[in-house]
Amino acid sequence: MKTIGRQEEMLLMQALLKNEQAHMLALIGRRRVGKTFLIREVYRKHIVFEMTGLKDASFDQQLTNFALQFNRYFEPTETWQQPSGWLEAFHVLTEQLERLSTKGKKVVFFDELPWIASKRSGFTEALAHWWNNWASTQNIIVVVCGSAAAWMLDHIVNAKGGLHNRITHLLHLAPFTLGETKKFLESRNIRLSLYQMVQLYMVTGGIPHYLEQVEPGKSAAQNIQAMCFNRSGLLRHEFENLYAALFSNASNHIQVIKALASKTKGLDRQKILDKTKFTDGGWFSQLLAELEASGFIHSFQPLENKKKEIIYRLTDEYSLFYLHFIDGTRDTDGDYWMSMQQTQEYKIWCGYAFENVCMKHVPAIKKALGISGIQSRVSSFLHRANDQYDKGFQIDLLIDRKDDVLTICEMKFYSDTFTVTADYAKKMHVKREGLKAVMRSKKMVQIAFVSTFGVADNEQKIDYVDQDLRMECLFQ
Repeated sequence: MKTIGRQEEMLLMQALLKNEQAHMLALIGRRRVGKTFLIREVYRKHIVFEMTGLKDASFDQQLTNFALQFNRYFEPTETWQQPSGWLEAFHVLTEQLERLSTKGKKVVFFDELPWIASKRSGFTEALAHWWNNWASTQNIIVVVCGSAAAWMLDHIVNAKGGLHNRITHLLHLAPFTLGETKKFLESRNIRLSLYQMVQLYMVTGGIPHYLEQVEPGKSAAQNIQAMCFNRSGLLRHEFENLYAALFSNASNHIQVIKALASKTKGLDRQKILDKTKFTDGGWFSQLLAELEASGFIHSFQPLENKKKEIIYRLTDEYSLFYLHFIDGTRDTDGDYWMSMQQTQEYKIWCGYAFENVCMKHVPAIKKALGISGIQSRVSSFLHRANDQYDKGFQIDLLIDRKDDVLTICEMKFYSDTFTVTADYAKKMHVKREGLKAVMRSKKMVQIAFVSTFGVADNEQKIDYVDQDLRMECLFQ
C-alpha cells in the first residue's frame, strides 16, 4: 500500500541510506500512529535484524525473544546457546553482522524499546557499549523506536550515560492531518464528504490504525457506530489498553485525563490536583510531561496571564470521545450513535472536538488567512470581569501577529451555515472591545470564523466577521 504523508520523514530516512556513516535514529510517536509501518516500508530491503519488545515480559523472556529473532534472521551454529545477558547478546549479534556478505547499508531495528529496556535489565548500557565500540564505525543504521515518548526522550534521546549525544537523528511521528486523512481514506476507496471526514477525525484523531477500521460504503455515523459501540468494535475497548501499554501506574494517568475531559477549556495544575486528589510533587510533573510527550494533552500559557499559569487541555480526540460516549455504556449494536446525534450532549461535544481539530490545524488556518509568512504567537485569552473591563470573556484561539493585528478565531461545527444572531453578535462585541481594553494595544482586532459550511449573510456578519473560512481550508 502506498505510504500516505510522511514525506519529510521518508526523505530523511532515505538520505541516511546514501552515506557510509553510522546513524542512530530514534523514532517516537503515539501508539497506533504507524511508526513500525514506516520503518519497515522505507527500510524493508535493508533490515538485517529486527526485534520487538514484549509488554510486561521478564528479563529472561526478553532474551528468549531476542534468541528467537536471532534464529529467524541468521543461521547460528548448532552449539549456539541463548545469551545470558544483553552484553553477550550484542556480541553474538556483532559476530553475525560481520559475516553478512550483503553490501550497502544495514539496518538493525529495535521496536518498543521501553519494553525491552526494563529497570536493571542492562539493555541500554549494553546498547551504548555496542554502539560506542563497534556499530558507530560501521555502515549501519540503528533504529530505536517506542510509543512511550517521555521514556524515549529521558532514557535514549537525552540520556546521560553511555548513550549521551549518540542519537544522530530524531523523528516524532504525528497523527495524520485532515488532508492526509482524506488521502488515506481515498486510497482505500472510501468516499465521504469533507463534513463526514471531519466527523471521523473528531473521533479517531487521524490515527492510521483507527482509520483502517473505516469501511467503504458506510457513512461516518455507521462507521463510528461499528468502531465504537458494536460489541466487536476496536475502539470500544481501546482506552484502557492504550494507556496501560504506555505507562506504568496508568491508572494515575487516566485520572488526569478524566479530570481534563470534565473541563473542556482546560485546567491549571492546582485544579487538576484538586480534581484527582493527588499530592503535588516531582512525580506529578513527570506524569504531566509523559502525557504531553505522548500527545494526549497540550499545555499553554494564555496571553496576558499575569499569574503565568500553565493551562493543560485534553487534545486526544479518541480519549475525549470515549469518556463522553463509550465509557459506561453497554454493548449497543444498532442505531445508538444515530440517536445520540440528536442530543444536546452531542452538540456540546461537537463544538469542543471541532475546536481541537482547528487548533491542530493552525498552519492551515494561517495559510487560508494569508498570514503564513507573518510571525505570530498562537494562544488563548481569558478575562474575568474587573475594573479594567467589566465583562468577562474567553477566546479559545487568538493569533497575535507581528503585523499589528490580533485575530480572534471563532470555531463552529454546524450541519449548515452558521448564523450570527443579534445575541451572538453581542458576545463578539464584548470579545473585540474587551480585548482592546484589556490588552491596551494599538493593534487592530479582527474576527475570523472557521466553520463547516461558512457564515450566513446578514448585517451581523458584515459587522463582526472579517474572514469567513470553511472547513475546506483545514484540508490544505
